[in-house]
Amino acid sequence: MTSTSPSPGPQSLADAIAAAGSPVEYLRNAQSRPTVFPVAPEFSNWRSEQQSWRTSCALLDQSHHMTDLFITGPDAMKLLQDLAVNSFATFSVDSAKQFIAVNHEGYVIGDAILFHLAENSFDLVGHPMAIDWVRFHAETGDYDVELELAGNSIVRQGPPKLYRYELQGPNALKIVEKLIGGEVPATKFFGMATFTIAGTTVRALRHGMAGQPGFELFGPWAEGDTIRAAILSAGADLGITEVGSMAYSSANLESAWVPSPVPAIFSGEGMEAYRAWLPAARAGSIAGSVDSPNIEDYYVTPWDLGYERSVNFDHEFIGKAALKQMSATRAKVTLVWDEEDVAAAIGSLFQDGLPAKYIALPKARYGFFQVDQVLIDGVQVGISHDCGYIVNEQTFASLASIDLAHATPGTKVTVLWGENPNSRKPAVEPHRQVEIRATVAPAPFSAEARENYRSTK
Repeated sequence: MTSTSPSPGPQSLADAIAAAGSPVEYLRNAQSRPTVFPVAPEFSNWRSEQQSWRTSCALLDQSHHMTDLFITGPDAMKLLQDLAVNSFATFSVDSAKQFIAVNHEGYVIGDAILFHLAENSFDLVGHPMAIDWVRFHAETGDYDVELELAGNSIVRQGPPKLYRYELQGPNALKIVEKLIGGEVPATKFFGMATFTIAGTTVRALRHGMAGQPGFELFGPWAEGDTIRAAILSAGADLGITEVGSMAYSSANLESAWVPSPVPAIFSGEGMEAYRAWLPAARAGSIAGSVDSPNIEDYYVTPWDLGYERSVNFDHEFIGKAALKQMSATRAKVTLVWDEEDVAAAIGSLFQDGLPAKYIALPKARYGFFQVDQVLIDGVQVGISHDCGYIVNEQTFASLASIDLAHATPGTKVTVLWGENPNSRKPAVEPHRQVEIRATVAPAPFSAEARENYRSTK
């Protein structure tokens, strides 16, 4: 394997865990912050920007916050197949898929979007968890591949390799038609097309953020300003709205994607070498009220995240034997938080003397992995992941993995929100744990997302 990626940092995850005494103790106080989106927080205001992907068209700049791993070579497909639960039987050039990796025991390590760019050429895009797992196996296994790691704008020197602009909303296709000067060709969900925009060649992924139709446009970074200007011009009379990091970070609450579950890398078969290889700084941090000393209690299965439709046993991959023996015990749901309880919790911020800015955020996170207890009669029945405010539904909600017996819409539960005691993570403000009543609802919560997310056009 040939790699142009940087070597791992000086302190390994194994060393950090040994110093802390346990994985949970390390992650609880790790200095890793929540996901940062290095673009403007707001272009207008985050409420209007959230509404734009439901009412007109949102323009989201994805060029800066995600990591790209470019994988080329005759063994590129084999490497990816060996690590993914997904089938590759029909994975052709000019298509993409959600790449999902699990450990030997069948627990999720992470996911990312995999673009099949050309024969023996792929781009894996997303958070580092799945990407680092692929890098490790490429560098330590017998694979004839070359890697190029392009970190996000927080860690990378110089500009991104690619621009990546997402157009989403009921007017997205009309804007694309204006950009290409004709009808948008029928493109299946997660299929790719090639357009000519402003005299340049642009590749486009048919995608659907928050359940709305649209495309993700990408190409060489040097052409990005030209394409952005063309998009803004074409959308000027169609409600094009630039979306900042505050609104963008909440989009997954509508589409029901859990962006960062705790990766199952801290225990299990064959993980010692990986923890010795992985820099501790890339392992994330845990936030929330789940307080078990056993790291396995924080892990999730593909069923817990609604990924069961992606699990396919038509190939050999790490975790296959375990998944064959596994069955669903939890389901992914949306929890609609009680308005009075949320208002009371926000009001308590003033009593605690905290700044008013904390009452007007669309997303409430203070660690990389959010894991709050979901309770019924004081007994934990699940984990609440991301939480935040959905303007388009006028509700505060969270995504959760709930025991099947309690996953029926309408079930009443309680979310224990916050830490006790407060950890030493840099993004933690002094706070008290609070109980928030909540009601189980479908995931995705938006009917539009549930019914039309994978439509053709």
